Amino acid sequence: MDFEALKKYSALHPKPAGLTLQYGTAGFRSKAEQLDHVMFRMGLLAALRSRATGSTIGVMVTASHNPEEDNGVKLVDPLGEMLHPSWEEYATQLANAEEQDLQKTLTEICQKAAVNQQKDASVFIGRDTRPSSKKLSQAVIDGVSVLGGQYHDYGLVTTPQLHYVVCCQNTRGQYGKPTLEGYYQKLSKAFMELIKKSPGSGEGQRHLKIDCANGIGALKLSEMQPYLPKEVLVHIYNDGTKEKLNHLCGADFVKVHQKPPKGLDMKPNERCCSFDGDADRIVYYYTDTAGHFHLIDGDKIATLISIFLKELLAKVGQTLKMAVIQTAYANGSSTRYLEETLQVPVHCVKTGVKHLHHKAQEFDVGVYFEANGHGTVLFSKAAENTIRQLAKDEKDDAKREAAKVLENLIDLINQTVGDAISDMLVIEAILSLKGLTVHQWDAFYTDFPNRLLKVQVADRQVIDTTDAERRAVTPPGLQEKIDALVKKYKFSRAFVRPSGTEDVVRIYAEADTQENADALAHEVSLAVYHLAGGRGAPPQPL
Repeated sequence: MDFEALKKYSALHPKPAGLTLQYGTAGFRSKAEQLDHVMFRMGLLAALRSRATGSTIGVMVTASHNPEEDNGVKLVDPLGEMLHPSWEEYATQLANAEEQDLQKTLTEICQKAAVNQQKDASVFIGRDTRPSSKKLSQAVIDGVSVLGGQYHDYGLVTTPQLHYVVCCQNTRGQYGKPTLEGYYQKLSKAFMELIKKSPGSGEGQRHLKIDCANGIGALKLSEMQPYLPKEVLVHIYNDGTKEKLNHLCGADFVKVHQKPPKGLDMKPNERCCSFDGDADRIVYYYTDTAGHFHLIDGDKIATLISIFLKELLAKVGQTLKMAVIQTAYANGSSTRYLEETLQVPVHCVKTGVKHLHHKAQEFDVGVYFEANGHGTVLFSKAAENTIRQLAKDEKDDAKREAAKVLENLIDLINQTVGDAISDMLVIEAILSLKGLTVHQWDAFYTDFPNRLLKVQVADRQVIDTTDAERRAVTPPGLQEKIDALVKKYKFSRAFVRPSGTEDVVRIYAEADTQENADALAHEVSLAVYHLAGGRGAPPQPL
């Protein structure tokens, strides 16, 4: 390691005094002007991680659905998955090291992680459309370069596209070509094969209005348009030419506020969807003839995909195990429908994509979506091989056709991470093949009314949870109080969990009516305020 060069370059990316940041599920996020040193150091870390794994590592500069003035960075591991937890700790240490301790911290990481410094390092870099992203990605390049690493700058890409090209590179092309063109070709070919088989194909065009959150999704979706069949017409709104990123639009805005984004005119029963700022989340919605807004969130997307997969797996006649993975935030009505009506096993895990992804890997087919619209489907290697074999060699026509549909689905789904473009094409293909309207999809089940609240506390760590965050272990007496409150209402449940990023406790409540869900959430928030060290004035009724 050339410590002189390191010192010189590090001085160009100084760390602001007294700033400490934590690498979490979303990587680092903060105001853009605080991140220059973090970007440089994540370039350093990516080079070390590459040497430790003998693979290409990705660095994505984005703050997803955060406001435009924020930015962030996350590292992508060799198979397109999220950074290994032990390296999340190294990332935090490195980002927070004072200037004079940088060399020592790097040396410690190399020792702990057994990094072979003689190996080549290779890093793929991508960024979103924020005004600060270009300069910040240059700081990443400086970090990679000072440690003698090779880099490929993909420039403007969606987060899932970067995950995809990293996976392609490290599987030596087995997963696809590590280029954007390769991504567009693979997805569009699989999509075309699927909709060719739909009952209404050739009966005119399918229209879909898409709110791209004034972000990268708009650029990449318009690049992909020439690859898509003419039967599918996507209309792009909030393309970033006029308004600010994520401002009153995008998947997060629509989900939280339960209303349409600014800048998209909706007619009754038209299918519409929203991407988030880096295009790794998607939600659908429509207004009915009475003008009521209906949100179709990640739970309902998982349900649609599960119904379709279950039918196909039954047709191919294989004993492949399928499950749906949810978090405690999944609407209780969706869990009930999946378990009781569809008879699909449902597993609940802690909040955070990495927990969902990890659990989904335990099954032949693992479907996971967070209610916020981030999710995908994972196929085990064995399941994928079985399906591809059947699609090629199966003598029974019906079984072979079903296997071919599954094979195309495998190629259309981005298994590395939730991907709004890929998920949208999967949903459009399934709706087309099943001849479903958006209204019929929404009618699978009715969500239980629910309410999300948060309470400011002096120290969020006083709350500890168990059972996938559904029960509070500390402070003493809190869970008993919640249990007693829940008993007052029909079809109700409630849970509390500490935020991962700020000193607040998040509260979720569900009940038979919106009035009861609101009342339960308020009562639970008062219990948290009194038993877990609430700050400021007590929570007021809604």
